[in-house]
Amino acid sequence: MIQKIELENGVRIIAEKITTVRSVSVGIWIGTGSRFEQPEENGISHFLEHMFFKGTKTRTAAEIAESFDRIGGQVNAFTSKEYTCYYAKVLDEHAEYAVDVLSDMFFNSTFEKAELEKERNVVYEEIKMVDDTPDDIVHDLLSQVSYGKHALGYPILGTVETLQTFDETTLRSYMDRFYTGDYVVISVAGNITDELLERLKKTFAQVKPTTHQYRGEKPNFLSNHASRKKDTEQAHLCLGYPGLPVGDEHVYALVLLNNVLGGSMSSRLFQEIRENRGLCYSVFSYHSSYHDSGMLTIYAGTGLSQLDELVEALQGTTNELMKKGISEKELLNGKEQLKGSLMLSLESTNSRMSRNGKNELLLKRHRSLDDMIDEINHVKLDEVNQLAKEILGSKPSVSLISSTGELPKALQ
Repeated sequence: MIQKIELENGVRIIAEKITTVRSVSVGIWIGTGSRFEQPEENGISHFLEHMFFKGTKTRTAAEIAESFDRIGGQVNAFTSKEYTCYYAKVLDEHAEYAVDVLSDMFFNSTFEKAELEKERNVVYEEIKMVDDTPDDIVHDLLSQVSYGKHALGYPILGTVETLQTFDETTLRSYMDRFYTGDYVVISVAGNITDELLERLKKTFAQVKPTTHQYRGEKPNFLSNHASRKKDTEQAHLCLGYPGLPVGDEHVYALVLLNNVLGGSMSSRLFQEIRENRGLCYSVFSYHSSYHDSGMLTIYAGTGLSQLDELVEALQGTTNELMKKGISEKELLNGKEQLKGSLMLSLESTNSRMSRNGKNELLLKRHRSLDDMIDEINHVKLDEVNQLAKEILGSKPSVSLISSTGELPKALQ
């Protein structure tokens, strides 16, 4: 059972007690990411995430890392377009200690100048690493062409230029806007105790109430294309189609459509392009949902000499799916796969903590497993096929990275 506790300052604590395990996963979820940034501060959410591990008033960066290593625990963090998360997984006997360290990072990080400069260089190297990985950067390029100047098109890591401007003042100013009550969710799952919940309530009652409310605009999906010339052995191609926002009533139908399209080894794209034609090692599709929009993405990488054939195969597969739809067998297989992945995830306290944290941030509601299974079971074939017509029938956005940087004529 999921318990929700709302503090006076707006912070929400989401707790799921599981007495059959010996672990506890705890995450501090912040409802901000690259989408919430101004152009001149692009990358600040991700940089701030890094700086939380660089020392507090009582712990050095090395001592933060050692804090979890010496108890056999795990600690990490990540930044997305719409949220940031700091999390840990430990034995239940160390849960309060984990909360102590995470809260120390949250409230007492010092952002010392020397550490700022070192971590700035670390993120520079991270940007270079991604730029050297064309099958990664092509997805960022797709976001840029699909959303234009809207913040959803910003790279999560930021740019070399924006990173140069970040200092303690800019970091704390950003925290004053977003690391505040209404934007903060504490998600904890596992063999938790009442004492741990009291500790969380007392600790995070210190968070400042929110005085700034984000007023972002819904993005327009742009069917644009962009290409980049890069010395690479393969041509890396992405196609983007407008998708659905988080919580949309048809989102499970889209998940099932994606599974048939390119979300598994038995998918149409994998079977046609890799197994039948041998054009690619890597070909897949995925759906990204945001609070007011979404995008269905297809990725494939192949040798430059095979790029035209790849495009023909991709278009042939999507056109057939759009016109003829999926079969009853594919729908049933997809439902079983989706239900299986949901139920298997329940075996991990970290997965439960993550699901609850994201649901609270993005939906502010929590459905039981039975409710979700029921929704999946009620998805109809006509619903999926109608979505296929609407989504795959639209003109896609296109991004390409190759040694020539030239888009195939069929995509221009």
